[in-house]
Parts: sequence; structure tokens; C-alpha cells
Amino acid sequence: MPKIAFLFPGQGAQAVGMGVEVTQAIPAAKDLFDRANRVLGYDLLELCANGPAEKLNSTVISQPALFVAGLAAVEKLRSEDPAAVEACEGAAGLSLGEYTALVFAGAMSFEEGLRVVKARGEAMQASADANPSSMASVLGLSVEQLEAVVNESSKVGYVRIANFLCPGNLVISGTKEAVADACQRATEAGAMQTVPLAVAGAFHTDLMKPADDKLAAVLEGIEIKPPRIPVISNVDAKPHTDPAEIRDILVKQVLHQVRWEESMRQLIADGFDKFYELGPGRVLASLLRRVQRRIDVTNVNV
Repeated sequence: MPKIAFLFPGQGAQAVGMGVEVTQAIPAAKDLFDRANRVLGYDLLELCANGPAEKLNSTVISQPALFVAGLAAVEKLRSEDPAAVEACEGAAGLSLGEYTALVFAGAMSFEEGLRVVKARGEAMQASADANPSSMASVLGLSVEQLEAVVNESSKVGYVRIANFLCPGNLVISGTKEAVADACQRATEAGAMQTVPLAVAGAFHTDLMKPADDKLAAVLEGIEIKPPRIPVISNVDAKPHTDPAEIRDILVKQVLHQVRWEESMRQLIADGFDKFYELGPGRVLASLLRRVQRRIDVTNVNV
């Protein structure tokens, strides 16, 4: 029997049109979007279905949209292969996706998880508006090579490696000037490509303050239970069971580097050999195959 883990995407995976087919075919998925509307106060499915893309891509909309879409994908899989959902023994989510994973694992209710995600998106957007900044993917450099680049570009402004996604795929985050300088230096150092990311600001850096404090205040009012399956944290690539610890690590995640490659290696070391990516896009499957080429991973797209 395979050991199954679920993976949930983060911001950037959203696309206009997501959620339409799954809500038409799966009543339980439609119910999630209906419940989301009551929490959010707007028609989330309408925005997912028709955009416009600029609005769906905004942090305040894309985070709730991906959260609900990920759980809708679970309902799609449940309708097609209920045994796979029942057999799932572990989970992880990229940044925002960690909340989806925790709700799937029973650590938070759907409504309370969505309230936190809504507040998280609003707080991160506010911090981004206050500190004009950016992120960029850097492809083809080692961690050591990019750290040397970042050290030089730090003379221009704040910049650091924010996401360790897989070998040769790293994300930098910081002030616009420093990120641009680092991209140029990375190209000169042999990077295959640098790609500016369509995000509001320098996520997973200290430039996101005071979003962490705002999130902490919201999380204080949310009931968190021990997850029924391990959920690997972005912050330290380990699972946590103590509710206070989970609350604390979710606050840290806003400013902390995302250790996705380590998280995947931890799941593989723990014996997981069958993965499902649940939600729009195929980014996580691609990253996982860069960590271990012949891994068994299935996309459940919505």
C-alpha cells in the first residue's frame, strides 16, 4: 500500500476559470464556495470564474480563492477515489497552502481557517502597500551562488532568499531596487533565468511587518486542535501537534523563509511515496519531481 500525502498550492497558482467545473459537478465543492461567501461577504466563485485577472491575482482575493479551491479539489478526489482521501497520512502546503493543509487535517474548521486566511491576505497586502517591494524566481543557481549574489545586492537595499523550492529554483524577495540588482547579478553569475513574480510585495521577509502581529491577533481568537495527520511546516520542515506551537509557527511563517525542498525531503524520508497536488496548477508536482525524479504524483486540478 502506498503512503499518501496531500500537497496544497500557494499564491500564484490561481487562474481565472478555476472552480467552475468542480462546483458544477460536485455539490460538496459548491457548498464550500457558498459557505465562503458568507464568511467573505462577496461572491468568491464569481471572481474565480470570471475575474478579472487583476482582481483575482490581488493578495486579498487570491489567498481565500486558493484556500477554498484546494479544499474543493479534496471533494473532487473524494468523489472519484474516496479511498485515497481516507488513506492520506500527511500533508503540506506552500505558504498560503499550509492553511489549506491544516484545515484538511482538522486543526481548524473551514470557516475559522478562511477567516484567518482573509485576515492574512489583508495584512500582507497592507504591508506590501506600505513598503514597495517585489519577488523574483532565480533558476539555475545553487543556494551558495545565490547567497553570494544577495550579499552583494544587499548594498543596494534589503533582499534575501525567501523560498527554497527545489534544486536550482529559488525565490528572492526584497526592495524593488535590490531585487532588480540581484536579478542582474544572478544572470551574470550564470542563472538560466530570472522571473519577476506577480505578487504584491516582499513576502516571507521582515518587510512584511506588521502583518505578523495582525495575524497573531486574529489567530488568538481561533480554535486550533492537534491535526489528525502530520502537517509539515514551511518554517522548519517539521510537523507540529501542539495548538500553541502551530499558532506561533503560522505567525512566524509570514516573515520566515519557506523551506519547501526540505519539507518534501522530510515527507519522502518519512516513507511517503504517493503524492496528490490538490488545487489549480501543476507547480508543486514539478517541484517535487526536481527533488525526486521518479516520484508518484497526481494532480487534482479544479
